[in-house]
Amino acid sequence: MATFAGIDLKDPGLYEAGVPWADFAALRRDDPLHWNPETDGAGFWGVTRHADIVEVSRQPLLFSSAYENGGHRIFNENEVGLTGAGDSAIGIPFISRDPPIHTRYRKFVMPALAPGRLGDIEARIRDRVRLLVDEIPMGQTVNLVPALSAPLPLMTLAELLGVSIDIWPKLYDWTNAFVGEDDPEFRQSPEAMGATFGEFFEFAQELFQARRAEPTGDIASLLANAEIDGEPVPFRDFVANLILVLVGGNETTRNSLSHTVAAFSANPEQWDAIRTDRDLLKTAAPEMVRFASPVMHMRRTAMEDATIGGRPVRKGDKVVLWYISANRDEEVFPDADKFLVDRKGAQHVGFGAGQHVCVGSRLAEMQLRIAFDLLADRVRSFEVQAPPRRFRSNFINGLKNLDVIMRPA
Repeated sequence: MATFAGIDLKDPGLYEAGVPWADFAALRRDDPLHWNPETDGAGFWGVTRHADIVEVSRQPLLFSSAYENGGHRIFNENEVGLTGAGDSAIGIPFISRDPPIHTRYRKFVMPALAPGRLGDIEARIRDRVRLLVDEIPMGQTVNLVPALSAPLPLMTLAELLGVSIDIWPKLYDWTNAFVGEDDPEFRQSPEAMGATFGEFFEFAQELFQARRAEPTGDIASLLANAEIDGEPVPFRDFVANLILVLVGGNETTRNSLSHTVAAFSANPEQWDAIRTDRDLLKTAAPEMVRFASPVMHMRRTAMEDATIGGRPVRKGDKVVLWYISANRDEEVFPDADKFLVDRKGAQHVGFGAGQHVCVGSRLAEMQLRIAFDLLADRVRSFEVQAPPRRFRSNFINGLKNLDVIMRPA
């Protein structure tokens, strides 16, 4: 068995030039439960196989996401806060709760994402895509991230929160700062970070007070007026859950869209297939998320001695689920490194698995289907002009830009 002593999966620099697919493939083959030391003397178990990640995800009480046990990130949230910035003004998001509290929060949010509500919003998403694509100059180089990938999901989120869609650039800057703890472009200085958080807290405070005073059916109202064990949710937790909604609702769709355009540029026959048969979008949307794997990992903590894939872990051990590896697992996805719009079969873990599967997964896939359906009317081919700049992150498989020429149909 290989030792992999030189691989540090926590190092954000490992992903700056691209995901180390060969390293993850070797880990799945030779060391699927990989002990990764950390510079502070601690360490974590890196879980890289699809079956093992699903097994862990189905046992939320044995493998905890709770804030008091460290939370859902590699760093300990109970020591440095949700964003790694040490900001005590942010409470606990429901992703960092275990059942039954986690389950109760999901029930508060689900009405805003119910099929009936999504049916109402679909036409407006289509109109927004059409307007955004109208502004893209065909046959010329355009940075797709600010032109389409970022505004589309952020405008949708603004509607779900009941605020003006014109706020999307602010939401974009805030979400980059929330998840960009290892990227100097997003965390330029403590002073700049403080100003960003101050601006966001002012927005959150106004939204919280407005929805407490006059609740509606939007997500902000549902979060502001939630009660746990008869007690109203404090503002601190509202802030944390608002960050969760903004990051979760933005990052997956935005980066899946960008990565997919790059995939269609590299695999033009797959785009030709979509343009010929739009029904393929039903299978293509999950494939887009699998292939992109926008969220690279989630963390758990073992609450008792246990086994993963037949190997022992100890109570208190940190366990990191590498979704980006599981979604390329050859035992589950034939030709796993290929982007295939007609792929069927096993379910990817791009939205997580088990109790913590993303509540907005249907909305994310809906936006991808709509976007590429409309693009298929306008675009004959995509031509990426240069390698994109990537997030410096071990958490988000993000593209900062994507310079592409869209050839008109």
